[in-house]
Amino acid sequence: MTVTTPLGPHEPHRTRRNWTPPSFIDPSLAGTAKIDPPGPFVCGDYASITLTYTAGRFGIDDTGAIRICFRFATDQGAPQFTDPSAPNYVSVEASNAAVLDIRYDFKLNTRPWDRTIVIRVVQGFMREGDRIVVRFGDQRAGSPGIRMQTFVDPFYEFQVLVDPIATGSFVALAEQPVCAIIAGPPARWHAVAPTLRHTGEAFALSIRADDRWGNPTAPGPVVLRLSRDAPVTGVPEKIVFPHGATALRVEGLSLAEPGIAEIVIADEAGEELARSNPVTAAVNGAISCWADLHAQSGETIGSGSVVDYCVFARDAAFLDAVGHQGNDFQITPEFWAELNETLERFNEPGRFLTVQGYEWSGNTALGGDRNVFFLEKDRAIRRSSHALVPDRSDEATDCHDARALFEALTRDREDAVCWAHCGGRYADIGYAHDIALERSVEVHSSWGTFEWLLEDAFRLGYRVGVVANSDGHKGRPGAEQPGASQFGALGGLTCFLVTDLSRAALFHAMRARRHYATTGVRLQLSVEAELGGNASVFLDDPSLPGAKGVPSTKALMGDIVTTSAAEVALAIELAASSAIVSIEIRNGLDTVETIRPGDGRSNGTRFFASWSGAEYRGRFRQTVWDGELTIESNDIASIRPVNFFNPDKQPRLTDTRSVTWTSITTGNFAGLELELKQPNRGSYRIRTSHGALEGDFADIGTEPRVLDCGKLARKLSIARLPDQHDSDRRARLQRSIALKRGDNPLYVAITFEDGHQAWSSPIYLVRQ
Repeated sequence: MTVTTPLGPHEPHRTRRNWTPPSFIDPSLAGTAKIDPPGPFVCGDYASITLTYTAGRFGIDDTGAIRICFRFATDQGAPQFTDPSAPNYVSVEASNAAVLDIRYDFKLNTRPWDRTIVIRVVQGFMREGDRIVVRFGDQRAGSPGIRMQTFVDPFYEFQVLVDPIATGSFVALAEQPVCAIIAGPPARWHAVAPTLRHTGEAFALSIRADDRWGNPTAPGPVVLRLSRDAPVTGVPEKIVFPHGATALRVEGLSLAEPGIAEIVIADEAGEELARSNPVTAAVNGAISCWADLHAQSGETIGSGSVVDYCVFARDAAFLDAVGHQGNDFQITPEFWAELNETLERFNEPGRFLTVQGYEWSGNTALGGDRNVFFLEKDRAIRRSSHALVPDRSDEATDCHDARALFEALTRDREDAVCWAHCGGRYADIGYAHDIALERSVEVHSSWGTFEWLLEDAFRLGYRVGVVANSDGHKGRPGAEQPGASQFGALGGLTCFLVTDLSRAALFHAMRARRHYATTGVRLQLSVEAELGGNASVFLDDPSLPGAKGVPSTKALMGDIVTTSAAEVALAIELAASSAIVSIEIRNGLDTVETIRPGDGRSNGTRFFASWSGAEYRGRFRQTVWDGELTIESNDIASIRPVNFFNPDKQPRLTDTRSVTWTSITTGNFAGLELELKQPNRGSYRIRTSHGALEGDFADIGTEPRVLDCGKLARKLSIARLPDQHDSDRRARLQRSIALKRGDNPLYVAITFEDGHQAWSSPIYLVRQ
């Protein structure tokens, strides 16, 4: 029976306040603040908001100040004070004509309230009842206003701190101004299904609509029509998306026979709104478990409460599993207990799994960020420091470097799995690594793409799997858009190949490296090796004491295999929603072969110009690729931006022969698909601040022409895209791969036309 469940907005939970600045002044005597209008405001829209601070009992002395602080996660427009006609102009004045000095710093106050406007009294003073009026987005001289942050927050706070005595000691007001930031109208629909299930096994199709910034929004009431391209039982011809619902779950679907199907969502007139990811049905074997195990909520540096975080993961992102990875030095004992209980309450085997854990956030010099996951709740938290945790009663359990962390987890026999992560701090796996605990490395998140972390592992001889997560800070685990912030990529996802949807099965897959990573897209990927000769398959690294191998003729993704064979047969199967640009078969640091499905159709009129890479490994790794593409003796019929995530910063077609853009990459890639009027006529020139590329279109094939631009894999390239065929979204390949002595980490890296990428965890073939 088909069951349709509307998922409407729930009552949002207020984030626990874990930190306030120390002060000996009674907050009730520090004054008051209010905003007008009170909201709500639409995500990403321009607004004008007046904040009025009224001085309290002490007033503010000469050189005293107020701070107006915003969360690190916010991506609202950066305040500016010099151009009244430009966006984000902020004006400030005192009711008693005191002279004020104003400045803005993105990292001045204590996290998570980093973004700070400082208003200092530099001539005069304030008495009780005097006011400081701050107009955010002052429109009186022509400014369009201040651009609001691009993600939903029902309790968006202007945190006001006051230093009334001019001692440098700030006190937070007893009541802070708060407004709601809400989603805009629907701009894009999504249809999500599991990628791998058994034949006859029931599954659900989940549907939602997003605004232009990626926030789920209520589009109803609206009638939707459903169709499919293969026999899927239980699909209703028509469903109603009711008023107020932000998502819809259609249950009771199944595939009776092995195969692949997609489900199409259309409006009542029949116009296609969304197409689901491919659903593959198999007779037996593993099923898919799509997860984002690494993000955090507003109790640490993110946004929104941990309850809202779990609800979003389950009911809006349609995840099978979610984890919470708050920075350890921000997790108080009270929140650690609350987090454990909340995750346990949401855990529902067979439907939605939660994973306990935290992000060990040591400084880069001490090993860098590591994710720590536990099978059970109420495990000890071993912090890298107590930097923002006033309660030091458990300070004895701190582990100040990654080596000490691994030693403690091993000594106390914690049922833990660790991953190496690159965020603000990047994991130095050369400084510390534990082959029993640290089973994978994270190659993609909202921070960017970090294939170099996997390459570090190969150089060091480690045998690790590949994961991707969002490390989201916007309260949207599993569906994290970068918005307008410093984050330059979509949040990633990991598909775990599990026997069932249970924590035990998920942790088995984590330990066995039985998973693949994507930049946020859901696809079906299988990589297997047919083994010849004497072969033993290990789940644990054979160098671990007690590791046992099992004789086998087949190895799956993540397996470690000892073999005497000189070659293996590698089988790759892939079903995706977008055309495949390339499949790279890699043996560790070497690319064995690159398969381009359209190589035989290389006279098309579509070309793809792209740029990629980063400045360096650390926090400010963004590379700015602002540039221009011009052509001669041909004309551009159309352009399609790829990985331009900010809807307000799209490429501009200035005429039929010129395109300009502003773009950044953070290890990932972005680019432009050009449709030309004629396929092989004319020339091109791509200009950026990091290099230029020019030539004739007739000389371009499906293999990219690449310019190395230095730093961390910065590249500028152009290639021809073949005419699209439906078959280009699926692949079934077999290759015979020669093995060298020692380790052979065989894996695939895939790039798609829509800008997404995917990586399988390696099969480690150890030729003896």
